Amino acid sequence: MAYSKELIKSLEEKGQLLRRDCIKCIGVGVAGHVGGSCSSADLVAALYFHKLKLDPKNPEWEGRDYFLLSKGHVAILQYSALAEKGFFPVDDLPHCKDIGFYLQGHPHLGTPGIEAGTGSLGQGLSLGLGMAIGLKLDEKPNRVYVLVGDGEMNEGQIWEAAMAAGAKKMNNLCAIIDNNGLQAQGFIKDRLNSEPVADKWKAFGWNVIEIDGHNMEQILTALDDAEKCTDKPTAIVAHTVKGKGVSFAENKAGYHNKALTQEEYDQALAELS
Repeated sequence: MAYSKELIKSLEEKGQLLRRDCIKCIGVGVAGHVGGSCSSADLVAALYFHKLKLDPKNPEWEGRDYFLLSKGHVAILQYSALAEKGFFPVDDLPHCKDIGFYLQGHPHLGTPGIEAGTGSLGQGLSLGLGMAIGLKLDEKPNRVYVLVGDGEMNEGQIWEAAMAAGAKKMNNLCAIIDNNGLQAQGFIKDRLNSEPVADKWKAFGWNVIEIDGHNMEQILTALDDAEKCTDKPTAIVAHTVKGKGVSFAENKAGYHNKALTQEEYDQALAELS
């Protein structure tokens, strides 16, 4: 399918906007997840501003698609998308993680647009699978999308859910793997090496699509192809850059979760403008 240049440009700009919003969420002097938020921003932009069926005025709309952020420590990215989509005010983003505020460090129920509490790594895909099974039993056409971190794939529960979804041929479930090659303490290949990622998901009975996770046309094509697959769940392995768009944070494990100085904060916003 051909996508218009206007659509591609608009979604690319949304990805940059989400990165800027994430930096504003983090602010100065308080640790925040720069790396994994920026690596996933283009994927989340394509979902929230093109693919997902949603109604910001009615978050509980029965016809909605479901999105779960399994790598819940980058909640600021989902908050940014929800705010820009109109679920709550954009002006609330800088108050993220304030004591008693409704935007906390991990997604939790009660925040408009959040479908489940996530952040205890490895659980999001199981939650998404349960939702997908429920939708199938109710004969509903809604789809479920789960964003998984590549470091998160160290968790065994991810593979239990992958095996079950493949066995049950859950074609209404799509896992998107943010394959940026880094986790909190270094390169994944030097820890519990999860490569070859695509082959593993194929072995569990999934339709696997590999893409450049910063190429908007490839992202949109993969999401459309996932919806066309009728006999199995789809895993989109998105090759991304940790900290994408913020030069001093790109491919740096130290910016997985880090407090920004005023100079870094200003530079990040300038680079993302």
